[in-house]
Amino acid sequence: MKRILTSLAGAAAASLIGVEIAAADPPAAAHRPNSLGADWRQQQDEARQGVRQRRLMPLGRVIETLHRQTGGRQLDAGLEYEGDRAIYRVRWMTADGRRVDYMIDATTGAILSGH
Repeated sequence: MKRILTSLAGAAAASLIGVEIAAADPPAAAHRPNSLGADWRQQQDEARQGVRQRRLMPLGRVIETLHRQTGGRQLDAGLEYEGDRAIYRVRWMTADGRRVDYMIDATTGAILSGH
């Protein structure tokens, strides 16, 4: 009887480990080129490459400037394009709790909208 309980406990532990591994492995959809995850990674890669080539201002510097000028904190940020113009879209929570979507020229750091 003791051997059966030990085997059952081992099988239960193995199945729990399998569940944890499956939960840690991202779904196959995250690896598809059209998934949201791939778009996000592509934005990051484009931004990093632009900063390395000195075409784009580092997003960290843009965030620091917004924080100094407005207070509050960043909620989200991404790289977008209006035609050939690279723009950082930064969702921001102001000190008084309002959400502001800033559009910032990624080349110059100038705030285009969201004042």
